[in-house]
Amino acid sequence: MKTRNHNLLILAGIVTLSSCEKPKEVALPVAPANPLVAAVLAAPVGAAPISITAAHASAKPGDEVTLTGVVMGSDKPFVEGRAAFILGDPGVLTACNLTPGEECKTPWDVCCESREDILAATVTVQILSTEGRVLATELQGTDGLDNLAKLTVTGKVAESSAPEALIINATAIRVEK
Repeated sequence: MKTRNHNLLILAGIVTLSSCEKPKEVALPVAPANPLVAAVLAAPVGAAPISITAAHASAKPGDEVTLTGVVMGSDKPFVEGRAAFILGDPGVLTACNLTPGEECKTPWDVCCESREDILAATVTVQILSTEGRVLATELQGTDGLDNLAKLTVTGKVAESSAPEALIINATAIRVEK
């Protein structure tokens, strides 16, 4: 009996300690270090945004589009060392954290969706240098840009785009609060 009570006390202590979480650090928005990124984040977005799937159906290289979406579609939607990321259509794709019972550590990877749906409902958004190359700077964490952030993006469809692989050269990005 004494051993049983002792074991119950240890178990209660473990449960109590394991249920305590460290307070989460609140990340403050990081100001853009690159003036071109700052300009894109400060520029007004266009009117009447369309869905990403609608853009796949109608946008052609050179067209200016305004899209709404969520940063998702891969386990790492931000391209490391570059001003580029994947934007997904939340009307088609569901982040795993919105699926009841799903315990995914990277809900932005939309791993529950088919490869075909992910390709049809995502675009690559990039910010170009004055020479027309993707800027060599990180975007994640800059001014609210992060995984699962809701965004409105205005830009031109890149010449290298195809209907199944849409690329947007951003001229304006607004993080929706």
